[in-house]
Amino acid sequence: MPNSSAMSHGMLELLAERFKALGEPARLQLLVTLREGERTVTELVQETGLGQANASRHLQILHGQGFVTRRKIGLRVVYTLSDRVVLNLCDAMYSRVELQLNAQQRHLSG
Repeated sequence: MPNSSAMSHGMLELLAERFKALGEPARLQLLVTLREGERTVTELVQETGLGQANASRHLQILHGQGFVTRRKIGLRVVYTLSDRVVLNLCDAMYSRVELQLNAQQRHLSG
């Protein structure tokens, strides 16, 4: 990431909005499910256990932030990851949180 003086306030606002979109467990669950490939809304609802309206609302936010793309096939809407880079970010944070939790567990048990 560029240093703070090289990043405009507008760019920081856009970056914060993208991170905000990732700050919801249901949206992360949808992204992780899409890791395996494109899915219809119905498939995403079945695989995640989210309600249809809830899944659609979160997918709309993910689409608006550019994390997923969508296309219509007849009456169905199919979602796909726009870019796998977001998964790299999620994987890195997952690994970091897992390390912290393991360290806390060792500390509490030792």
